[in-house]
Amino acid sequence: MDPLTVETTIARPREEVFEYLADIANHAEFTDHFREDWRLTREDTYGEGAGARFKYKVRLNRFPWGDATIVELERPWKIVEVGRTGKFNRNRTLGVYELDRAAGNSTRVRLTFETQPKMLSDRFLESLGARGRMRRQLGKAMRRLRSILEEDYDRGTRPTIAGGPRKPATGAPFRG
Repeated sequence: MDPLTVETTIARPREEVFEYLADIANHAEFTDHFREDWRLTREDTYGEGAGARFKYKVRLNRFPWGDATIVELERPWKIVEVGRTGKFNRNRTLGVYELDRAAGNSTRVRLTFETQPKMLSDRFLESLGARGRMRRQLGKAMRRLRSILEEDYDRGTRPTIAGGPRKPATGAPFRG
């Protein structure tokens, strides 16, 4: 899929928006209308290397799982995520958040998203409306991001680490 871009303006400082987006666990809050069953790939959800796996909500999709990992942070204006989706995770994805100062103390958030289908069959399936659907879903995600950061409204569920809080190894009840 060729790159598609959606953007919104948020009435919050750029640094605050950056800190929110740099924590991948927060992404579940504003994208849960088209992504579900989030699973974090490590305990530290902030910064480079933080990642998550999720399932796309698309009818008749035989291979709904995808993932995203933050690979680049340029404080406070750019966050780059790469991922994979589709059958055998063979299709690459790239998402780039660019944050610019806007009028007053506002931030303009621009998300550019693209996929690289590996097989001809993947390109064909993508041509059946995936671009328009993804543009609508990402547009709604940007509106939800704005409502969460400006009004603390419309929050989805933030994923947590399985098993609850971590305990120090020295206090573990099992000894070998």
